[in-house]
Amino acid sequence: MAKRDFYEVLGVAKSASQDEIKSAYRRLAKKYHPDLCKEENAEEKFKEVQEAYSVLGDEGKRRQYDQFGHAAFDGSAGFGGGSAYSGGFSGFGGFDDIFDNIFSGFGGGGFSSFSGGSSRSRKVRGDDLLKRVRLTFKEAIFGCEKDFDLDVMEECPHCHGEGGFNSKTCSTCHGSGTITQEQRTILGSFMTKTTCPDCHGEGKTYAQICNECHGKGQVRVRKTITVHIPSGVDTGNRLRVPGKGAEGSNGGAPGDLYLEFAVEKHPFFEREEDDIYLEVPISIVDATLGCKIEIPTLDGNVKLTIPAGTQNGDKHRLRGKGISNESTRQKGNFYVLIKVVIPTKLSRSEKKLFESLAKEELSSQEIKNFQKFVKENDH
Repeated sequence: MAKRDFYEVLGVAKSASQDEIKSAYRRLAKKYHPDLCKEENAEEKFKEVQEAYSVLGDEGKRRQYDQFGHAAFDGSAGFGGGSAYSGGFSGFGGFDDIFDNIFSGFGGGGFSSFSGGSSRSRKVRGDDLLKRVRLTFKEAIFGCEKDFDLDVMEECPHCHGEGGFNSKTCSTCHGSGTITQEQRTILGSFMTKTTCPDCHGEGKTYAQICNECHGKGQVRVRKTITVHIPSGVDTGNRLRVPGKGAEGSNGGAPGDLYLEFAVEKHPFFEREEDDIYLEVPISIVDATLGCKIEIPTLDGNVKLTIPAGTQNGDKHRLRGKGISNESTRQKGNFYVLIKVVIPTKLSRSEKKLFESLAKEELSSQEIKNFQKFVKENDH
């Protein structure tokens, strides 16, 4: 199935600024997040939005996309393939691996004359992991500390990370970790280096393999880690926790853990980036005569003066009373939206009061001008 245009996915014009693209992504990520959205295809839409933003949110990738479209990332434009979402050549470690794939049929160990050794003995960093975390509105706004249970790899205490006991230099490779062979092919003769089959590239062997780690030098341990969640995170935001991802191979460093947040909605507060909106209902009397009301904010209650003649939908700004974002070091505003409540049921005495007010002709000049227009238009 053909991919949709990334600009169409985010609902922005091709001339959109980076801020507009970021704002559209935040809105759609929050709308389709699988932990918050109940639509049947929410997860597919969420992934589609993330993929679109991974390209359009990066100025370099966006230029490639504007020139070549999806072909810039599927290989048909000469870019060699790689997913736009994953960030490109995620499946290759470098030119050594490419040569290994091409010449893997010649001797079974890869063509390594250029690299000085087989890629299988190279240290490989572990994969990054993604964990979804649900936060309350308060936790996201003010930040918090969260405990997570993770399986981490640690040095084996039994063999102290050696993987075995009574080591000695490998007699097959003489400590180099590789063996060199001459391969004759249709292209000529090639000298290839392959990983030593006896020591697996370590250059040494052991009289006894460690029973605890089975020769790996590391054991898996269940640990609880505490992570600081900064104030101001929102649905779809990710936090990187270095070194807490999957284990590496051949002694490579572990990957990173990414925490992706889903923030629960608040029954009254509505969030727009770092700004907070609160709809406040007042009576028609208070709107007409004016009043002072108590407003709940993130920092506690404050007194707000409602001027006489307030209209439905009027907006009041409380500067700096919004979200204090720890990552951007900025503070949003707090907006009060006035909702004038018109009574639908009146007692007998209330009805008499309104009828007496109607006789006083308290209509505004705007209403009077409209009534005059109606009369003049009646032919």
